[in-house]
Amino acid sequence: MYSEASHSQVVAAYLPSLSRRDFISVTLGAALAAGLPAEIAGAETHADVEYRTLGRTGEKVSALGLGGFHIGKQKDENESIRIIRAAIDGGINFMDNCWDYNNGTSEVRMGKALRDGYRQKVFLMTKIDGRDRKTAAKQIDDSLKRLKTDHVDLMQFHEVIRMNDPERIFAEGGAMDAMFEAKKAGKVRYIGFTGHKNPDIHLHTLDVAAQHKFRLDTVQMPLNVMDAHFESFEKKVLPRLVKDDIGVLGMKSMGDPFILESKTVTPEQCLRYAMSLPTSVVITGVDSMDVLQQDLKVLLNFKKLDQQQMAALLAKTAPVAKTGKFELYKTTHHFDGTVHNPQWLG
Repeated sequence: MYSEASHSQVVAAYLPSLSRRDFISVTLGAALAAGLPAEIAGAETHADVEYRTLGRTGEKVSALGLGGFHIGKQKDENESIRIIRAAIDGGINFMDNCWDYNNGTSEVRMGKALRDGYRQKVFLMTKIDGRDRKTAAKQIDDSLKRLKTDHVDLMQFHEVIRMNDPERIFAEGGAMDAMFEAKKAGKVRYIGFTGHKNPDIHLHTLDVAAQHKFRLDTVQMPLNVMDAHFESFEKKVLPRLVKDDIGVLGMKSMGDPFILESKTVTPEQCLRYAMSLPTSVVITGVDSMDVLQQDLKVLLNFKKLDQQQMAALLAKTAPVAKTGKFELYKTTHHFDGTVHNPQWLG
């Protein structure tokens, strides 16, 4: 059984790792304050924003990242572009996206936003759905064309939500062949995967990668105030990623947005909880300038929750979280784009 005491022990085990990241952030801020060029400081950074190390890649990414899905939903694409650029100007340098978001609209709009020198200011990530070499290769090239760039910093296999997905990806003629070819060609710098269904699938994917003597650079997964109570990625997967120095990309901090509908926690509490875990970046959806300003306020004033504060939030959510009622990405097909569109897999 999960308990507040066991959670406190887990968090305590993470504290040294978090402290190292804090040290890196402070060092970068000091370098910039001293007037050193950005390339010497190590990243495009803002002195008031916390930047963390993305696993063993050594890349510096903002503690909050801009989600790609929501920035393709505005009626006017100019509003999407304004949101993206305002996020970057505010210190957010991690950009999330995906080949299938809004039928490609999210990537197209981000590509337009990253012109005029903005591409050089960000760590750009997108994802593909293809499970075979041909489909994956086409999606990689589609994404680069939409994003108006010759490479992305990170490409991830999207929606690894079936137990046989990793076998398909790593099979001869599978999607990993296309990813390796893209990396060799300079189209992709780092490789990861994302999923939201079950932590055992994540662990299986890491095992399959290890069997093929490949260590992933990043893993993306739900991390939030309810996850700890039901089929928990925090409890099962996070310790392994920290141990193996794999970049941790947190998502669905608000359940997109069903956790908020439980009326147990606020958006700020959701973000602060996820950011207080040993995440490299917490990716959050932003659909308006108002939401962006709220998120930037959290980022600029961020202080890690202590063990008591985290335990208190978990206690508030425990009564409604035990069945996954507000984590629909785990319990339903609501978020499973590749279930509704199996042709994306190839």
